[in-house]
Amino acid sequence: MHERILNESSRTEIKQGITMRDDQLFDLSVGYASFKNPVALAPMAGITDAEFAKKTAQAAGLIVIGGYNLDYETNEAAKRMSERGRKEFITEEPMELLESELEKLRDLESAIAVNVRAVSAEDYMQAALIVRKHNAILELDAHCRQPEITDLGAGEELVHDPDRLKNLIQRIKMTGVVLSVKVRANVVENTHLARMIEESGADILHFDAMGTYGADLRALRDVRDATNLFLIGNNSIRDLESAKEMYGRGADMISVARGVLENPELVNELAIATTALQRQTGWYNAPKHLCGGGDLRALTFCCLPVKHCAVHDALKKIGMTPKEFVELKINFVNGTPLQYGDGTCFGSMAWCCKASKPCFLRDSVLDTIGLSHIEYTELKKRMAEYILAKRKSKPLR
Repeated sequence: MHERILNESSRTEIKQGITMRDDQLFDLSVGYASFKNPVALAPMAGITDAEFAKKTAQAAGLIVIGGYNLDYETNEAAKRMSERGRKEFITEEPMELLESELEKLRDLESAIAVNVRAVSAEDYMQAALIVRKHNAILELDAHCRQPEITDLGAGEELVHDPDRLKNLIQRIKMTGVVLSVKVRANVVENTHLARMIEESGADILHFDAMGTYGADLRALRDVRDATNLFLIGNNSIRDLESAKEMYGRGADMISVARGVLENPELVNELAIATTALQRQTGWYNAPKHLCGGGDLRALTFCCLPVKHCAVHDALKKIGMTPKEFVELKINFVNGTPLQYGDGTCFGSMAWCCKASKPCFLRDSVLDTIGLSHIEYTELKKRMAEYILAKRKSKPLR
């Protein structure tokens, strides 16, 4: 026999949460920057300027233009790169170019970021002041691997010089700008790099999860588990399914680059599809189950730790014993609809899996108490936040 129907106060509380999401579907912001959805246009040197962004990405939550070269040295390097056939932005007046590009995008509803390269901290700081004036985001390019740039100590070379990268981040943040750092996976140890960037004061990690054969989703998951930074996942996104693979490993946002050259409508299509996903599920970037490669948020979907499985390794990561985990979940669900579950595997929906995974036992309880899949997922999301807020070994999301 299933438990009684939800009382009116419980249902009102849940409905208010869902209604808030309908009014403001994505609650995504970093500092003074807010995003209407979690889809971004990624920077491509010589391609993603204001004109390109207006043509391809007006539906994006974030548009990253650039990379722009801020000084004589990087512009000279760009000239040499263009001579061998690469597209590059080259200018004798880099700060004026930034002003002009930002002015062209001022009427868009999307947040704007500017990806930049330079040799000196002073040039980064000057660019940051311009970007901050336009309420935009500065993105530090620690990603470019072209030898003309890395030979200057810029681009990807920065991740090999952590003290210099840390100093740059700290000095740029003195301007008050919201700062993103773009890096490539597997150049140095991923989680150590992510923690260092966070500890230095950056706000966003734009993570190109480049692997041997497409995106390295494990690297993205490990970075998610290691840092609180707003995380943008990038690499090999061509459709909603590939975007969902990154959402399911903890990406707060996904970005697309080359895919837009193949399909100029890709950013807009992904924005529409992700918005529909949020409306349908209530948690657009819900993690995959731990046994399917999901990040630590997936502890919310784990059953009782009574057999050897992925949950035990995850608990070690957060410094929690199985007994503490059980007590934590039980304490959370008490007084909520998740406490119900007579007839489910462990007698409470505290231990039930994602709503997207078919389960007639769970769904029978949901039908009986009148709780929708969206409402159920909203409570599971709150549980994930509660569990990670109690972790002992690493900084929390």
